[in-house]
Amino acid sequence: MKVIARMELKPGMVVAEDILNYKNEIILTANTRINDTMIEKLARQSIMVVPIKEEIDFATTHFEKVRLSEGFKSFESTYNIYFPVYKNLMMSAVTNRTPIKMEQLMEVYRNIIVCAKSGELLLDYLYNMLPGEDDMTHAHCLNSALIAGVFGTWLGLSNEDINLLIQCAFVYDIGKLSIPYQILWKPERLTSEEYRLVMRHTTIGHDFLAGYGTFDQHVLNAALQHHERCDGSGYPKALTDTEIDRFAKYIAIIDTYEAMTSPRSYRQKLNPFQIIANYENEGFVRYDFAAIKSILSHIAGSQLGFNVQLNSGQIGEVILINEKSLSRPLIKLNTDNTLIDMSANPQLAIVSVF
Repeated sequence: MKVIARMELKPGMVVAEDILNYKNEIILTANTRINDTMIEKLARQSIMVVPIKEEIDFATTHFEKVRLSEGFKSFESTYNIYFPVYKNLMMSAVTNRTPIKMEQLMEVYRNIIVCAKSGELLLDYLYNMLPGEDDMTHAHCLNSALIAGVFGTWLGLSNEDINLLIQCAFVYDIGKLSIPYQILWKPERLTSEEYRLVMRHTTIGHDFLAGYGTFDQHVLNAALQHHERCDGSGYPKALTDTEIDRFAKYIAIIDTYEAMTSPRSYRQKLNPFQIIANYENEGFVRYDFAAIKSILSHIAGSQLGFNVQLNSGQIGEVILINEKSLSRPLIKLNTDNTLIDMSANPQLAIVSVF
């Protein structure tokens, strides 16, 4: 909402609050759409200023409101300044073998991260970013580095380990820059040969980084092992829990989380509860249990108080997170305050967050 002078009113604007005259009588009610007759009426009543709705006031979902906020606009502007810097550093390394200076990457991180006041807000901002088609691989890695700072904090890592995790996230997928774009982002199912080629990005990235001889072993392991899974179902070596570098385990969570919050040709980006449900449906066995549980608890907790729409069409407020099933909270319906325990209603799912 903003307050403007009556002289600035234009037909089509919407009144944000009831407008009263000097007798405390309502002249125009909130949500009235202004026309010329109403402007003349306000002039006769000597109304000098009028509260008018802004674009953000018409937003329906939580993420629409975030996207229209001044904070997001500032973040987006800064992100778009430093994204090309990051992309050029990475492309120069891959094409010209220019040394990767981690301090330059960390400077990109610091300049962007200051635009978000909290980790939860940063995740909301990144959720609203829409990279160009040709930039999806680079955006995935830059976003992963930004997310790494948030998740590292939630995991209670030391500052030294958080910085190391961010460094891992910046370069862990560098091997993908050697995979043809049309295969990497192919909307249809990959052929067996194409899938084998994509799988090679872990060893390509590891070998490329190892060739510099300057990277921490955890960074090299993150590049090689971020598709390994604790139950032995990953690649390239089908390692199990204790065989996987702990930083690679963290990156595995960051990598999949970032992918689910980004749109794909075959689906829209997923909302927080859909993301949590995907991890829960896998039984957590593929990821470091303590890490994934801590991260998802933070994400679920950040949704308290938000309105959600269910696949039944019902709309309600998230009033309690179910710690045993984070994707299935307790909902209070807006229509009659009825409580719905989603854990007792498996047919229900949250399709949007307001």
